[in-house]
Amino acid sequence: MRHPPRLVAPLSGAALTLAGTALAVAGTASGAPAAPVCTVEYSVTNQWTGGFQGAVTVTNHSTALNGWSLGFSFPAGQRVGQGWGGTWTQSGAAVTVTGESWNARLDTGAKATTGFVASWTGANTAPSSFTLGGAPCATEGPTTPPTDPPTTPPTTPPTTPPTSPPPTPAAGAPELSVTGNKFTDQNGAVRRLLGVNRSGGEFMCVQGHGIWDGPADDASVRAIADWKANTVRIPLNEECWLGLDNVRPEYRGAHYTAAVKDLVARVLAHGMTPVVELHWTHGQYTGNSAGCADVHATCQKPMPNARYTPAFWTSVANTFKDDRRVVFDLFNEPYPDRASPTAAQAWTCWRDGGTCPGIGYEVAGMQDLVDAVRATGAKNLVLVPGLAYANDLSQWPAYRPTDPAANLAAAWHVYNFNSCSTETCWNDTLAPVARQVPLLAGEIGENTCGHAFTDRVMTWFDDRGLSYLGWTWNTWDCASGPALITSYDGTPTAFGTGLRDHLRALTP
Repeated sequence: MRHPPRLVAPLSGAALTLAGTALAVAGTASGAPAAPVCTVEYSVTNQWTGGFQGAVTVTNHSTALNGWSLGFSFPAGQRVGQGWGGTWTQSGAAVTVTGESWNARLDTGAKATTGFVASWTGANTAPSSFTLGGAPCATEGPTTPPTDPPTTPPTTPPTTPPTSPPPTPAAGAPELSVTGNKFTDQNGAVRRLLGVNRSGGEFMCVQGHGIWDGPADDASVRAIADWKANTVRIPLNEECWLGLDNVRPEYRGAHYTAAVKDLVARVLAHGMTPVVELHWTHGQYTGNSAGCADVHATCQKPMPNARYTPAFWTSVANTFKDDRRVVFDLFNEPYPDRASPTAAQAWTCWRDGGTCPGIGYEVAGMQDLVDAVRATGAKNLVLVPGLAYANDLSQWPAYRPTDPAANLAAAWHVYNFNSCSTETCWNDTLAPVARQVPLLAGEIGENTCGHAFTDRVMTWFDDRGLSYLGWTWNTWDCASGPALITSYDGTPTAFGTGLRDHLRALTP
């Protein structure tokens, strides 16, 4: 974002009969029924007030599949919280489960078993129909447990072992890893990053006003946690971190890095994930959409520079590599597409750096920055934004950097005035990325001083179990830039009220 220039209960009745019951519906056609291409068994394996755990097993009776997709709809408003044994997504009532890389092949006669945890209210009615690759499936059963259990255990074990319960989330800020297209903690539990940005560290120091815009003490961080946020993104300035002499001595080098480490420590102490992010960088750019003509890190540049940015990430990674709770966001909002004649040239510049069309300095590409981080031995989660001020992820999978630590996720930004600001664009360009890697909307906001747009963004992301952070935890006039608060005690603006109330509603 560009800135203002300154500144578990007992079960009874129907619930008991549902648990462990395999439910089925089989379709018929005129004449002899055609053999189904697939069979599905759906069961509820555990249920409690407001939530339940289920399992779905699909058997393929058709030709072998190299990549499968199972679909069904919940009839009573149930919502999937997390799943395993496949990639789970939900849009409205419709649920889709696709195979992971390790179980994508489904031979003729083979089974795939997946599990999930979901919420329910009122009734937990089971789905009545399923499809495999769009073709309708028959369903097994229904079966019910015997009234009188056998006096001796069965002589043979069941063909499908019971689905194990989901992992318990780690306490406090997690050590995050990428598992398929999900963020997971050190216990293997699926996690979402939900919270705010804390702007100031990118511009105050280089403008000679201080390090943070407003307080960064324990009380101000506690106020963020009181919104039930679990993540704080902290924009930084590379010249202030590296101690370049164009920055006032009291706001650069050791003074600046100490202040950043202190804020990171406070965020961690309140159980939240700190995302340290490179926002403003060195390098003169006066082309299309230039934010400033200055060579120094006084505005958003189209790409990082080869002179200082790899050194910045080497230093940051060395500082935090022994704490995998800290996340690295490589570069705020790349826009080489505004300087390059073609999309292919822009994406190549984004990944590979070097001499890029329309940019007058040597560029450090995203691969250069990933390499700089990993060369230190850091295994921390790394976020990589796309083009068009991080609003375009259309070619992100094709150009994604190689990560030897396999701990890389996509970052995306959206405001109501961006090009990709509709559900149609999100379905077309975001959803395919989110099926492959974890996706974080590192900045969401709007310039209306309201929250109708961000409500739509959060709903779309909630439906898919994705992550998002509001811009920004600063007391600016929301008309000049999206501001969540009017006071650092957490008093929200009208815009901020939408995010605060939504985060609190998501947290039990």
